[in-house]
Amino acid sequence: MKSNESAENYLETILILSKKKPVVRSVDIADELGFKKSSVSVAMKNLREKNHITVTPEGYIYLTESGQKIADMIYERHEFLSSWLISLGVDPETATSDACRIEHVISPESFTAIKEHLSPGK
Repeated sequence: MKSNESAENYLETILILSKKKPVVRSVDIADELGFKKSSVSVAMKNLREKNHITVTPEGYIYLTESGQKIADMIYERHEFLSSWLISLGVDPETATSDACRIEHVISPESFTAIKEHLSPGK
C-alpha cells in the first residue's frame, strides 16, 4: 500500500468512526482496521506532522480542515463506487473491496465524469 493510500485510509476511517462514536482514539482505529496499536500510533504521528489531524492530551483524534477534505473525498468515492458496482451485480463484499482500491487511484476528472454520466443533472 502506498503511503498516500495508507494516509487516505486512516483519514477515511477516522471520519467513519467519528460518525459512530462521540470521540475517536488510536485504539478505535486499530480495532476497526485490525492493525496493531503501534502501527496506528506511527500513522497518527505522520498525519499529525502533515496537519491532517489533531490529537488532544486525552488521545482524542480530530480531523483538521485538510484532513476532513481528504476524508470526505475518499468516503464519497468509496460510497459511490461501491453502490455503482453493486448495482451492476457485483457481490457486495467484492464491490466494497474493489471500491476501496479504485478510490485511491482514480483521478478527480474520471470520477467526476463517471458520477455525471450515472447521475445526470445532479
